[in-house]
Amino acid sequence: MSGGPLVIFDCDGVLVDSEPLAMAVLLEAIRAQGLEIDPGQGYELFLGRSLASIGQMLVEDFGVALDALALDEMRQRLYAKFRAELTPIPHVPEVVSRLANPFCVASSSQPERVELALRLTGLWDHFEGKLFSATMVAHGKPAPDLFLLAAGRMGYAPGNSLVVEDSAAGIRAAQAAHMRVAAFTGGGHARNKQHEARLRVLEPDWIIDDMRDLPTLLRRWP
Repeated sequence: MSGGPLVIFDCDGVLVDSEPLAMAVLLEAIRAQGLEIDPGQGYELFLGRSLASIGQMLVEDFGVALDALALDEMRQRLYAKFRAELTPIPHVPEVVSRLANPFCVASSSQPERVELALRLTGLWDHFEGKLFSATMVAHGKPAPDLFLLAAGRMGYAPGNSLVVEDSAAGIRAAQAAHMRVAAFTGGGHARNKQHEARLRVLEPDWIIDDMRDLPTLLRRWP
């Protein structure tokens, strides 16, 4: 165990620039059920949440249900988009390859989706065996369960863990786990003042828009 903190990366919007692709597919599936939600509202409602959590919200708040067939079709469309268009977040490959701190990934997405995204972007070798998914816990983000699982499995206390997150749900989850959190605004969906404002009001420990700032932040820990 190194002297520095464990770094827990979210995946979508932090390691890979997948959020615009995923949101387009999700809103298309919702539209097919007769509900129109614009991308801005979609990001505010759904960003950072598991598909199970999104499905529950759609039923409870909008009376819309995505059945098993719709979910499978959505997953296949998303994976096709990933294969055609997915890229890593700028500078993530170089930063991760040189990071001295221990690190892992903790995502609301299913493990197979995270693995596919990391393989397609050349990042899988860095995270193999260090992948944690909301499917492994009872409650996804914004509950702290996933981050506490990841830290525990990696052998780190919450107070010696730093979460890098792009979503309000993820920031709340990190704070509920009593971990420090860096809000990341460098993803394709996050480069706007409205998104940063939604994160800033949650008072994360840091806000960064360039992954190259992460090593400097870690050198100043705590």
